[in-house]
Amino acid sequence: MSHASTLAPELATEVPGPRSRALAERLRAVESRNVTCLEPEPPIFWERASGANVWDVDGNRYVDLGGAFAVANVGHAHPRVVEAVADQAGRLLHGMGDVHPPAVKVELLEALAARFPGGEPARAVLGSSGADAVEAALETAALATGRAGAVAFEGAYHGLSLGALDATSRADFRDPFAARLPHATVFARYGDAEDVRRAAREARVPVGAVLVEPVQGRGGVRVPPPGFLRALRRLCDAEGWVLVADEIFTGCGRTGRFFACEREGVVPDVLCIGKGLASGMPISACVGRAEVMDAWPLSRGEALHTQTFLGHPPSCAAALASLAALDQEGLVARSEALGAEALELLGRRAADLPGVKEVRGLGLMLGIECDAPERAARAVGRALRRGLILLPSGHDGRVLSITPPLTIERAVFLAALEELCACLA
Repeated sequence: MSHASTLAPELATEVPGPRSRALAERLRAVESRNVTCLEPEPPIFWERASGANVWDVDGNRYVDLGGAFAVANVGHAHPRVVEAVADQAGRLLHGMGDVHPPAVKVELLEALAARFPGGEPARAVLGSSGADAVEAALETAALATGRAGAVAFEGAYHGLSLGALDATSRADFRDPFAARLPHATVFARYGDAEDVRRAAREARVPVGAVLVEPVQGRGGVRVPPPGFLRALRRLCDAEGWVLVADEIFTGCGRTGRFFACEREGVVPDVLCIGKGLASGMPISACVGRAEVMDAWPLSRGEALHTQTFLGHPPSCAAALASLAALDQEGLVARSEALGAEALELLGRRAADLPGVKEVRGLGLMLGIECDAPERAARAVGRALRRGLILLPSGHDGRVLSITPPLTIERAVFLAALEELCACLA
């Protein structure tokens, strides 16, 4: 099934090793100090990756339980993706995406439109990052409704560009740039559709959109109660609001459905895709129902929302290859089945672990909530020193986020989860 066998961790040096420590010092001298955390311990520096394994510059081999921010959807360096990128780069490395587009852009847009929930006609705007897709979605809603306000949710993370940041709830991200934000977003309690009405009444500008993650990712793998998305759909229909599903984290099979909103049979007006779309190449998309997307005016030669690398050919080719791998290897169904097995294992083991409050998730998007961020941070550090890569999430970092490549081999994955539980003991 998998393109590369998942190997157990194997450590040749201490973690981080001497070469990683040396690179950290070099990085300290040249990168803005706000980007990479170098203290109290430097990170490991990656050298190569394959499938669900990563090797650092010191020759240590790890199992990647985070999937590189859930990007390595079909695995690191999937041969189909690598071949597609190399072939496309050899023929056309860059195009004029909104003037004289590359042909491969059309193929990707057709593939995305065909996967839009509900099967109705859809159109899309491509970008390079998740924040790009969110910006396009919010602009689409403003054009479609004539109202610039939005309701998002406590715990939401939608990106750090200014428009997306306005819809990201964390104060530590927002406060340094508060004077630059439009403050057009209000926040409701996640999982509480009725609280959206309260939030909308308090908005400074009329609301035109509700922006929701079907499962909050960076917010701590928060799964809303059943019926939440359906209630939002009814509310948006009643109020004339655009329902935007941010599926940047949850899309492309991560939760055991191609889109998480499909679990409740909900068709959003607009959805955002990114991260695992191309399994390693930077590309994103804002895809929506044609009648909503047609609020954008006809281009007369100057696009209102574009960028130099719109429809970047190798990224489009990678996305098409990644989508094909998802289908041909049955990875969406595998995410559902393996995720359920992993959730059962973690739930059974959590009963005996000190400080574990809850285990939750859908598909291969799992979270272990600890009673304190310090406990989660210790577990992440211990896991890394045992050859397991994962990250904390949640507003204060108390949730261990588990989002491995969908191709990770079952036996190695379950053994890694057992080892992770030992790190929490």
